[in-house]
Amino acid sequence: MKLFALAVLYKSSDGKVRLLKISQDLSSFGYFQKSSVSEFMRFTCKIVAERTSVCSRASVKEQEYMVHVYVRSDSLAGVLIADHEYPSRVSFTLLNKALDDFASKVLKTEWPTIQENTADFPEAEELLSKYQNPREADAMTKIQADIDETKIILHNTIEAVLDRGEKLDDLVEKSEGLSTQSKAFYKTAKKANRCCVIL
Repeated sequence: MKLFALAVLYKSSDGKVRLLKISQDLSSFGYFQKSSVSEFMRFTCKIVAERTSVCSRASVKEQEYMVHVYVRSDSLAGVLIADHEYPSRVSFTLLNKALDDFASKVLKTEWPTIQENTADFPEAEELLSKYQNPREADAMTKIQADIDETKIILHNTIEAVLDRGEKLDDLVEKSEGLSTQSKAFYKTAKKANRCCVIL
């Protein structure tokens, strides 16, 4: 699971989109690919935000990538590019958080005039880094992982108990047979001890 880009954009009333801030993780790409991949991601973020209506969310699959977009009623948009394994619910949680943080830090009146990718929002890098592992960043995903782990432990425990139960059944069967033999042994030993009792 990997996140590649987190972008905050402004969608004007005429439908044009301005990229306010983008944070990218290009570490999985080769040195000579990075600039092309970065340019492609910027382009994709703009296109997807332009084609998404206000007050809506969408997810678009592009080859092995998923592009998640959320355009709020105040025309602030967030786009997240991830691999197809990254959970959609966590993606939209991240977009909500990023847009809320951006709106609280940068005045709404400045959004239409910010030059491309110059918004003062270093939190985008931090969020992209923090959410690389969805289990650590998102409480619900962490709880689900813990539940899955507990289920595995319980299944193993139940199997162990059943195995132990089967072994106990074998012992009980053997003990029933042993019980008859031990009674006979006891009686024989008692008879043998009678003759040798010292007074």
